[in-house]
Amino acid sequence: MTAAAEPATPTLVRRGDRRARAASGPTLRARYEASVAPALAPVARPIGRVLRVVTPLGWGVIAVTLVAAVAGAILGWWELTTLALCGTALLAVCAVFLVGRTQYDVALDLTRERVVVGERAVGSLTLRNPGTRAILPARVIMPVGHARPVFEVPRLAVGATHEDLFAIPTTRRAVLKVGPVSAVRGDPLGVFERTQAWSDPVELFVHPHTVGLGGMSAGFLRDLEGLPTRDLSPDDVSFHALREYAPGDDRRHVHWRSTARTGTLMVRQFEDTRRSHIVVTLSRNAAEYADPEEFELAVSAAGSIAIQAMRDDRQVSVLSQDLTIPTAAGRPLLDALSRIETAHAVPSTTELAARVKVEALQASIVVMLTGSRVSAPTLRAAATTLPGGARVLGVSCTLGAPAQLRRLGDATVLTLGTLSDLPVGLRRVLS
Repeated sequence: MTAAAEPATPTLVRRGDRRARAASGPTLRARYEASVAPALAPVARPIGRVLRVVTPLGWGVIAVTLVAAVAGAILGWWELTTLALCGTALLAVCAVFLVGRTQYDVALDLTRERVVVGERAVGSLTLRNPGTRAILPARVIMPVGHARPVFEVPRLAVGATHEDLFAIPTTRRAVLKVGPVSAVRGDPLGVFERTQAWSDPVELFVHPHTVGLGGMSAGFLRDLEGLPTRDLSPDDVSFHALREYAPGDDRRHVHWRSTARTGTLMVRQFEDTRRSHIVVTLSRNAAEYADPEEFELAVSAAGSIAIQAMRDDRQVSVLSQDLTIPTAAGRPLLDALSRIETAHAVPSTTELAARVKVEALQASIVVMLTGSRVSAPTLRAAATTLPGGARVLGVSCTLGAPAQLRRLGDATVLTLGTLSDLPVGLRRVLS
């Protein structure tokens, strides 16, 4: 005798269980991307190319044509039907202007790919007709950053060449993308418009202003034999004191005159020395600057100090909160400074100083560049975080403020109002 089957007990599925089941299996989007998307890709690409040629005006004409056609068919109004037929004819005529391809040999040449803020970058755009038929007049677009200047190109016969000269004004430090050069082909009414690109974009580096700091190379940044530290060493070039001999000491360091005078074997004690390692910290925390121009001043000061240190053949590091600026040569340094921007979600100057202590423990000189909104207690706290024995100079960039020096504990703070005050301010640090 078999036991009667027990009735199935309904199971309650909690919300958490549903989420767990959903997480354990593929989502609807994942299933779509795995199965449907590959099948639609061959069709979606051509449709996408067709839809991209329709301008906002074109979409308006299409919408009016469709509404007039549907309303004319439902209401029986010949006026709406006629409007729909006219719209269809207009779209067909405008589409004829897209037939064919415009092909140029394009040469984009920038005289200089690196300029300083305020200088004009000059270049030339050369177009040549390589085909077997003449090319009708066209509009050529060459984007420069967010701008899209348009060049009017006349009719070009077979093998003919057209050249346009241009100048790019630079009012702010940046890296501008010039190009790609593309032609706009469309109807006179602007219903359809097709863009065809030919060249690769070129980067134009707008470097920050820098000033020469020749006066500081004789003192603040020059260290021929290294800076002495508080660490004692049994063998170095900086003599410190005499002490009694201990087992293991090098007998070459025995000071025989003192030994004869005291009757106890005495050896020389030295101080460790190190070559100058200059660390420049550039805070890019937007909350520490009153306006963007203060940050531009800080970038220019950082570039000026780092370049002078490299000219003096010093070891130099330029650090920001989450960036390490290359210092192998002046060009990579200035290229990187052209890109750097402020951000809100980055650590403060104090946390940047903690990074210096981790990554540049042997730093002998630390220059901290900040904005006017960093308070004196914050600068003092950042200075105490830096490696011990390092000479600390804080540079508070405050536009228009007179250059002045003040002491904050073991650190010297220079208030910098203009970039031209930097050489004078550094010489005052040495005096």
